[in-house]
Amino acid sequence: MEDLLKQKKKGLQWIHKAMLLAFADIMIVAGSYYLALLLRFDFVYSSIPVEYIQGYLWSMPYWIVSTVVVFYVCRLYHSIWRLASVAELRMILTAYVVLIPVQVIGGIFMHLRMPRSYYFMGYVLSFCLTTGIRFSYRIIRFYASRIAVADEKDDRIMIIGAGSAGQILIKELINSQKLHTRVCCVIDDNPNKKGRMLEGVPIVGNRYDIPEMVRKYEVNHIIYAIPATTGKNMKAILNICKDTGCRMKTVPGVYQLVNGEVSVSKLRNVEISDLLGRAQVKVNLEEILGYVQGKGVMVTGGGGSIGSEICRQLAAHGVKQLIIFDIYENNAYEIQQELKRKYPELDLVTLIGSVRNTHRINSIMEEYRPEVVYHAAAHKHVPLMEDSPNEAIKNNVLGTYKTASAAGKYHVKKFVLISTDKAVNPTNIMGASKRMCEMIVQTLDHYYPTEFVAVRFGNVLGSNGSVIPLFKKQIAEGGPVTVTHPDIIRYFMTIPEAVSLVLQAGAYAKGGEIFILDMGDPVKIADLAKNLIRLSGLRVGEDIEIKYTGLRPGEKLYEELLMDEEGMQDTDNQLIHIGKPIEMDEQKFMQQLERLKEAANEDSDKVRQMVKEIVPTYQMKEGKE
Repeated sequence: MEDLLKQKKKGLQWIHKAMLLAFADIMIVAGSYYLALLLRFDFVYSSIPVEYIQGYLWSMPYWIVSTVVVFYVCRLYHSIWRLASVAELRMILTAYVVLIPVQVIGGIFMHLRMPRSYYFMGYVLSFCLTTGIRFSYRIIRFYASRIAVADEKDDRIMIIGAGSAGQILIKELINSQKLHTRVCCVIDDNPNKKGRMLEGVPIVGNRYDIPEMVRKYEVNHIIYAIPATTGKNMKAILNICKDTGCRMKTVPGVYQLVNGEVSVSKLRNVEISDLLGRAQVKVNLEEILGYVQGKGVMVTGGGGSIGSEICRQLAAHGVKQLIIFDIYENNAYEIQQELKRKYPELDLVTLIGSVRNTHRINSIMEEYRPEVVYHAAAHKHVPLMEDSPNEAIKNNVLGTYKTASAAGKYHVKKFVLISTDKAVNPTNIMGASKRMCEMIVQTLDHYYPTEFVAVRFGNVLGSNGSVIPLFKKQIAEGGPVTVTHPDIIRYFMTIPEAVSLVLQAGAYAKGGEIFILDMGDPVKIADLAKNLIRLSGLRVGEDIEIKYTGLRPGEKLYEELLMDEEGMQDTDNQLIHIGKPIEMDEQKFMQQLERLKEAANEDSDKVRQMVKEIVPTYQMKEGKE
């Protein structure tokens, strides 16, 4: 009932406004033609012949009624004039074109004999005034809002990009009643645009003018509105912006501009990934579809950061059956519910269990017979595994061996291991355990018809336990942001990139390969921390301190993607390469695994010694030998 009353009240408000506008039109028509008559006789009323006064009074009721009727038919009383634009101007022009024959016919019917200038001037004046009164509401609101915002000293915005996306955002920011913002200036690298206006906002210079214009216009908020730019170009511009201390947002992508979705609600905060300056990894979807579509696929560790994203991509690519296997029930439940909502027709199986349980793995393989397995289940936290090496071996090494063996036994066609750059010349147990996982799949590739491959990549931005979420949390708490060493560097990639690599590696797989992503230049962790602080609108060393805590056990200053023995072979994707398998004594390795299994149930020192024996490149830290 309350909603009905509100709707009725809104309807009465519209009728009231329409009546006021119609009354204004009546006064404008009457006043315009009277003023036209005065103009004809130089504003001397006594000079106007009586017959002209009588003609004006005789014709005016018809002029007024015909104008109001035509305006109503042309829906000039139905528009929302606070949002008036070109469409409303077109409606007014249409109405006045229709009025010409209507008033000519009326003049002939009434036998009017008036000066020709009377008709012309009255028509022009009434057009200007009826148009002006409609657009004046928007103009008054526009300047009133700008004055109000200036007084409130809220967000003062700089838009980067004087293109379509920038124009759409400026219009929305200006018209919005809910956003206390003022668009102060626009930046664009096109020299032909400098000095011009975009939706009434000046275009003041190129990227190198950003710091100066931020100071001049007292900008505190920058919006990057060039959705089609390249990674390196975006990085260069955002690197200039981050030093201004302004908060920053960006338009998500060019596809949203094409779909007409660019709006304030679609803006997102600038992320560290925007500053990596590397093109996103692209995959051949046809290749991916070709080997997973219509097949049963199993993902171990399917509730984790990488595993869950693999599940999302597979669900979107039309697999026949998707089996999520994870020991953590909360993670498995979340991805299960998400996929059920998005893909109700998907044959989804969610199972809880450990890759360390031989019977559990074998029974699942036997019952569901997956054709492709992505093995993402693993312990990955370096310091934790350094303190619990036995668990790293049981879960990562032996879990991989049991899962891969079951895959071979039950004729899985492809087995894809998720590995890491920490497996190269490892200085920690976690990295060494992943290197042994690579050795396992390379060995088993010779024992079974299954195509066993490994996919090696660096740190994943935004994954559970990664450095970026930790930095964000520390910034939110007021700091300090902790970095282990000022010179520590890492390779980075996004979760979608990692999953793209994993999926396409399966398409390229012939058996025994280690696929490696060309991740561009490594990034200093200290620089990431500084950039994230600046992107949050804070100052390094003043608002948020950076504290160097020293390298953690098993941590090294830099990561490598290839060992010295491994060569590099290209694939059709220029950013995906294949490391040449390292020759090894497979029989000896299998015997070592058996002894490692026994050692994992004993003390940690024995495990470390066994790991050093199996992985000669493993560099044990002092005090661990």
